[in-house]
Amino acid sequence: MSGFLASIPTPPRVLSDDEQDRLLKITGNHVKGHRDHMIISMGLGTGLREHELAALKVGDILTDAGHIKTVVWLSKYKKTRGTPPTQRIVLNETLRTKLKKFVHWKRDQDESTTPDAPLFMSRKHNALSTKAMRTMFRTWQKRAGFETFYTFHSLRHSAITSVYQKEKDIRAAMAFGRLKAMSMAQRYTHPTLEDLVRQVQGIRC
Repeated sequence: MSGFLASIPTPPRVLSDDEQDRLLKITGNHVKGHRDHMIISMGLGTGLREHELAALKVGDILTDAGHIKTVVWLSKYKKTRGTPPTQRIVLNETLRTKLKKFVHWKRDQDESTTPDAPLFMSRKHNALSTKAMRTMFRTWQKRAGFETFYTFHSLRHSAITSVYQKEKDIRAAMAFGRLKAMSMAQRYTHPTLEDLVRQVQGIRC
């Protein structure tokens, strides 16, 4: 039995639906939260890792004609052994709409929107560092009144879990998260807190 239990992948820490909504609301309504709202939205909507988000350029998401892309090919991503094929993500309509507004916001802030310019800039107009991204995420959690805090990577876990929960399709979760092994994807098949709340309602007690 102990060997079987050891083989079961542990569930990742994920933000509840309410916590995700609170983060998006507080950053979306804050006068200085536009950039941070976009970062959190991208984390929840794409499952990108922090270093992958920090590496994004304006040209990665914007076509030569000035339109937001649906498919984004990544220039930086987690590598596996050998030479892995180039990885890509898909942007849904909500993210594309937000990114369109974000590009306009960047121009209003006198931030460069040339193809090679960082998508997410610091206040010094340099590429935002992963350390600053982690600090930003914790700051907004405090402002949102979180009782316990999550790592930035929890956004990725939450995104992949959401994709799995939508259709209960483990292969879709693998493709979305760019996961190479089924054992890695199985982590996201555990019931969420919301699942458990619904399931216990029918228990006789």
